[in-house]
Amino acid sequence: MTTFRPTLSAFQAFVLSLAIIAPTLAMAFNVPLAVQAAGRAAPLSFLLGGAAMALIGLSFVAFSRRIASAGSATTYVGAVLGDRLGFLAGWGLLLAYLAFLASATALVGGFLSVALGHLGVSHPQLWLALALLGGGVVIGLGGREIRLATTVMLVIEALAVLAIVVLALVILVQTPLDAAPLRPDPANGLSVLGYGMVFAVLSLAGFEGAATVAEETRDPHRAIPLAILGSLAAATLLYGLVSYAQVIGYGLDRMEDLARDPAPLDTLALRYLSRGYGIFLDAAAGISSLACALGTAAAAARILYALGTRGVGAGFARLDPAHGVPARALRFVGGLTLAFLLIFGSWSSPRAFSEAFATVATLVLILVYMAVGLAQAVFAARHRAWIWCGVGLAGSLMLAWPLLNSLYPAPAWPGPLWPLVVLAWMAMGVGLLRFHPGVRSGGSAAWLENR
Repeated sequence: MTTFRPTLSAFQAFVLSLAIIAPTLAMAFNVPLAVQAAGRAAPLSFLLGGAAMALIGLSFVAFSRRIASAGSATTYVGAVLGDRLGFLAGWGLLLAYLAFLASATALVGGFLSVALGHLGVSHPQLWLALALLGGGVVIGLGGREIRLATTVMLVIEALAVLAIVVLALVILVQTPLDAAPLRPDPANGLSVLGYGMVFAVLSLAGFEGAATVAEETRDPHRAIPLAILGSLAAATLLYGLVSYAQVIGYGLDRMEDLARDPAPLDTLALRYLSRGYGIFLDAAAGISSLACALGTAAAAARILYALGTRGVGAGFARLDPAHGVPARALRFVGGLTLAFLLIFGSWSSPRAFSEAFATVATLVLILVYMAVGLAQAVFAARHRAWIWCGVGLAGSLMLAWPLLNSLYPAPAWPGPLWPLVVLAWMAMGVGLLRFHPGVRSGGSAAWLENR
């Protein structure tokens, strides 16, 4: 039987998590959404969201020090709360990665089409053609050895992040600094910070991606915790810096303009640097979206592989003998993404398409993160490790705030549809447990017995 090959270093696992987080993509796309919710306090909402995710990150760290499994949250939750809940956590995580993959692939086309539009190349469906091409690249590279994919992700993301940091530093040098973005917006109060945190969670989602390659990483009980904490810290600092630069770069009295801007980095580059730099940033964001899609596809394939070992499609629980990766699962998730693009992309814009799928992914991922936090709290309580118990509970409770704020008051249409999509997906998982007994026996508890 083919098994995973432990070829990745801690740094390569870190690169995978950072690619899934996609800081370039988030800084180019999510800051206006956070401003819509929290006004000029968007940077504060990013920092609060980072604090909440850090607590959940510590729960992932606590488990990854004991468990090295491609199942990630599936195995973590199952080891403490039972295989049925573990299966549901993995089922939810699969939806999150599938939705993030579709969102990122759409933005490959969205950002690259904007860059080409500046050069005089435009067509209403150009973004869709580019997105489909990006999806094909993901399937081709994702089926190769994981080290190749992580190398591509590293080069792409490093160049893109550097370009945005340069713009942020130029803005900070040319604009008077102000502490207002780090305080609640008087016009909105504290309540909207929770809604702003939704976009912080969206921006940091995927930090746990390294856990899905634990079986492919050398010394995973040390390397995976380092990768998780490193990616969270790096992304949170970047978001705090760049969101602050965007807010003061636009001007504190122009938050409505920033909230409506589909390409704020492009606008700021034109104002503070040059038109050519703006085109470069659009292209960098599109290529960064490809790195995100590569990382997310790798994680989705490994979660599907783990679910396959639990009875959901035995064919997915096979590794390619040449490259040691779940190639069949990768082709399936990649093909599903292409189908989503063809079905929904033909009558949608890249922004609307990406927002819809990213919202679904964020909602279900918050539930999965809360489950991991609760599982860590229960495990710690059993061993009277009360500080760790408090960490797990605190992380879950902090994430309850943005979850409730994203549901009530009800968002504008079609926002109310996305929680229903999550509920329908989870109901399918419950149905599998009810009518397919094979998915119940994951043996997750065995992971903790020997640690």
